Amino acid sequence: MRYEEHADEFCSITRPLVVLGDRWTLLILKHSFAGVRRFNAFASSLGISRSRLQNRLDRLVEHGILVKQKADQGAHEEYRLTEKGLDIYPVLMALRDWGDTYMAPDGPPVHYRHHDCTGEAHVRLECDHCRQPMTARDVTPEVGPGLAVLGL
Repeated sequence: MRYEEHADEFCSITRPLVVLGDRWTLLILKHSFAGVRRFNAFASSLGISRSRLQNRLDRLVEHGILVKQKADQGAHEEYRLTEKGLDIYPVLMALRDWGDTYMAPDGPPVHYRHHDCTGEAHVRLECDHCRQPMTARDVTPEVGPGLAVLGL
């Protein structure tokens, strides 16, 4: 089965993986959050082939994660995060938290500080009702309305 064929699965983890699930796409998003906007800047900072970069940028635009628009200054075009794209930030921060814990033996290479108080940003999974922290051991999946309409 081809990766793209999973796009129609009734799973809110699988569907985003079809769009975001390769390393280049996540690296493009990481650079977007760091302020990279121009095609050539992505190409030079990532070392990615131009055709692969164009493919990934087109996919992000197609899915409304980035928008391609004229730059404020100059005649070039740039890629900017949309609201949908900005909402991916916690996903990247969760990967960063995991990477800092398990893949940074000398400590975090970068600290992500809150502008107002200089505290550090972390992703936290918590119950939306009681606000208690949760792990995978505390969660029980159950059928939601997206599956219920199918009679599953």
